Amino acid sequence: MADEPQTEDPMVAALLRERAGYVQRGLDDRVAAVDEQLKLRGHTPPDQDATLRETDPPRRRTRPKSTTAKD
Repeated sequence: MADEPQTEDPMVAALLRERAGYVQRGLDDRVAAVDEQLKLRGHTPPDQDATLRETDPPRRRTRPKSTTAKD
């Protein structure tokens, strides 16, 4: 995550994270909507190729291991 652009504005940071998720899932209409919001806040949207990297691992939640014994 060190490659992500840093910003002091928490709204811009949240929009950039949201945009990255939409790019990963191929939701171009939503990417465009987030880009519009970024522009309204004075931030230039990143290039799509720079946002989506093949080397990034998928972010999936895993189930916690059960700590109780089953009878």
